[in-house]
Amino acid sequence: MKSAILRGFLASLSVAIAVLALSNPATGTSSDRPRVLAVKFNLDISPPTADYFKSEIDHAASGHYDAVVILLDTPGGLLDSMRSMYQKELASKVPVIVYVTPDGARAASAGVWIGQAADVLAMSPISNIGSSSPIDSSGGNIGGDLRKKIRNDAAASLQVLAAAHKRNTKWPVKAVKEASNLTAPQALHINVIDTIAPSLPALLQKLDGYKTKDAQRPFTLHLAGAQIDNVSPGFITRFLNTVIDPNLISILFLAGLIGLIFEVLHPGVVLPGALGAVSLVISLYGFSVLNPSWGGVVLVVLGVALLVIDLHAVTHGVLTTGGLIALGFGLALLFQNQPDPFHVNTWLVAGIGIAIAGLWAFAIGKGLAARRRPVTTGAASMVGLPGVARGGNVVSVKGELWNAHSATGEPLEPGEEIVVEAVEGGLTLRVRPARVHAPA
Repeated sequence: MKSAILRGFLASLSVAIAVLALSNPATGTSSDRPRVLAVKFNLDISPPTADYFKSEIDHAASGHYDAVVILLDTPGGLLDSMRSMYQKELASKVPVIVYVTPDGARAASAGVWIGQAADVLAMSPISNIGSSSPIDSSGGNIGGDLRKKIRNDAAASLQVLAAAHKRNTKWPVKAVKEASNLTAPQALHINVIDTIAPSLPALLQKLDGYKTKDAQRPFTLHLAGAQIDNVSPGFITRFLNTVIDPNLISILFLAGLIGLIFEVLHPGVVLPGALGAVSLVISLYGFSVLNPSWGGVVLVVLGVALLVIDLHAVTHGVLTTGGLIALGFGLALLFQNQPDPFHVNTWLVAGIGIAIAGLWAFAIGKGLAARRRPVTTGAASMVGLPGVARGGNVVSVKGELWNAHSATGEPLEPGEEIVVEAVEGGLTLRVRPARVHAPA
């Protein structure tokens, strides 16, 4: 009896499972739907953004995604960060697709290496790629043998990436040596990129069945109708990327120095010192990322020191002039070793110099004006005041009785109007009759 009941229960359970499976056929196919991680990258290439880029590729691998798509729009950035990014692409366990999007986007400068290292390089119809010429610390052309070395090295590294993915190997040389820049149709026509697509779903549909060209990491893509999970740079990434802006670093460094100096000269105020310390720490983080020219740092510190000393020394503006010159050169040289996007803006340097010069001129002007004013307090303020003689060498000035003696040697008549010439001994006035003119 028990065995019969057990067999009946198992049979009923089997029928129920079969009915559920037949009534919901999508359940059996949902797990087979491909998954794609779409990573938005509309930032400069720098250490914080490179960390974000690499962590998302790791996320795609650990999350068992079928591919990771980098939605790229970048002006370029730092060489070391770029190198770490494309090395991460080449070592990725999942296919890496770089898609230059949206319309109007570009893969410029270091962005070209990120694109060429991808298993698939695609672009939206209205986008461009190129302009990868190395430049010197001032943003100008590099000269001499150094130019040949740097450009040949850059061109060779880009050629290797293009060759590994069976793309055009002649154009990378033009991109580096001639700053060549191509529109999406032009790039597709000469095999610089793999395809053009108006949207990400359309791109994934196009790539269904596509076989990647890297012999070391061959993939066959099955991405039609894929589930797309979008990720964007978080607050921390954007904050750190903002903090390493060279203009902001320069302002924070100056603010930090001024705040700490103010606290030293006026102990107990607290707030300027606290804000100065925070500003200085943030600027030092920026220095750790961008590796400033220490000559520039020394000049900035020297400039601030000269400006502060001039507040406490009579130099008639000489130290202020020297401080402004040191500050201007220091800010201009601060990040001279970095690519052009990471230089301090010239207008910022000029603005800071003009603002400080204006502030110092205002302070000096107020000081000189104060010196020209007549004395309004103390004994010296009595000079030139009128009064009336009361007799017995006593005069009344401003309603006060003072001992006095006549500057002319004549006795003062009671009721005679007088004028104070000087204060002698603290309580005695030297006066003259008002009818007698002051000596020339």
